[in-house]
Amino acid sequence: MDTRTTYRRLVVTALGLAFVVVVFGAFVRLSDAGLGCPDWPGCYGHVGVPASEAALAQVRDRFPDSVVEHRKAWIEMIHRYLAGVLGLLVLALAVLGVRWSHALGQSPALAVGLVGLVMVQAAFGMWTVTLLLMPVIVTTHLLGGMTTLALLAWLAARQSPLGGLAPARRPAPRWAWAALTAVGLQIALGGWVSTNYAGMACPDYPLCHGALLPDMDFSHGFTLWRQLGVTAAGEPLSNASLNAIQWLHRKWALVVLAAVLFAAWKARHHRQTRAAGTAAGLLVLAQAGIGIANVLWVLPLPLAVAHNAGAAALLVMLVVLNFRACSA
Repeated sequence: MDTRTTYRRLVVTALGLAFVVVVFGAFVRLSDAGLGCPDWPGCYGHVGVPASEAALAQVRDRFPDSVVEHRKAWIEMIHRYLAGVLGLLVLALAVLGVRWSHALGQSPALAVGLVGLVMVQAAFGMWTVTLLLMPVIVTTHLLGGMTTLALLAWLAARQSPLGGLAPARRPAPRWAWAALTAVGLQIALGGWVSTNYAGMACPDYPLCHGALLPDMDFSHGFTLWRQLGVTAAGEPLSNASLNAIQWLHRKWALVVLAAVLFAAWKARHHRQTRAAGTAAGLLVLAQAGIGIANVLWVLPLPLAVAHNAGAAALLVMLVVLNFRACSA
């Protein structure tokens, strides 16, 4: 197996694992398992979830106010194990990217930069626990995971025979960049909805509490530096604040739908972008349907996780579309 094939397979493996980590992270959040282990990187001071009588006795001594919920603890630890394996894969990509840069015919800068990003991600994973699911920390952790996924998708596209090994020849066209930017902003808004548990703030669709403009409090809803469920002053977060968070996510979804469908329409004119554009168009339509179904069916866990998976898949496809559009 030649150097390029080996490196391409490693990149694709890392991309697939990053997708799994992002989706499983959503499952952790939606299962309310983010604090399944109250410490980091272990779980109640152990490498795995404590189960023996001796281990549980130690837990009672060290964490007297905690009760070990084994299901939630294992969900959290599996996510950490997967993230750890991904970190090792990214490190391997950086080392091999430097060693094989001449044979690959490309700069290792992106692979090396990913190592730094994964280290920052690990820090935010720790703060997610130690700062008790503070929304801005959890949302930033989500965005870091999505950014890691997007950069791995770009790196994978660079290895693909369809994408070519040559660097991008020109900036991506505005229609492709606009669609990617719109989706990135929607992921941030969706993360803010999820981390504030505002998924069912508006229990109807397309209206919100039967109104086009429900009672909304954007000021408190979008105050970044505050604890979960309260305002910056420590008062309980109002329903109007949650309405504002959910309402803005819904309205920006219309912008995303228009931007991605327009990009899919533009992409059909070029052989190199046609497939990625078509896939992006189908994914955004599926995402819209899943989002509406989540409201109508009161946010069932499998459908909520599928909505996160769809966002990750759409992001990857738009990265590929941008790469092919600027490398044509």
